[in-house]
Amino acid sequence: MEVLRITDSEFTQTIKSNKKVVIKFDASWCGTCRLISPKFKKLASDERFQDMTFLEINAEQNPESRKFAGVNNLPFFASIEEGTLKSTTFTGKIERVEELIADLV
Repeated sequence: MEVLRITDSEFTQTIKSNKKVVIKFDASWCGTCRLISPKFKKLASDERFQDMTFLEINAEQNPESRKFAGVNNLPFFASIEEGTLKSTTFTGKIERVEELIADLV
């Protein structure tokens, strides 16, 4: 499955219409965000996670979704289940993202 890049205008509808959502918050100036992006996209294509929706959101340009998840640093990851924030992590390590995803499985 591909990673969808969305904005605040699509955020609420997207998290409500998908049961399990994993989000990567990033910014254009964030080097660590760019480094982890290919690994995040690889997770999104993993067959184990086909029932999940993977999103990328620019944290600087989308204050509503940033506030919803409590983003305080980048890269920041959030898992959402049935429209409710389940867990978050600030990390540059894909293993921590995998742990966050495991909570949704």
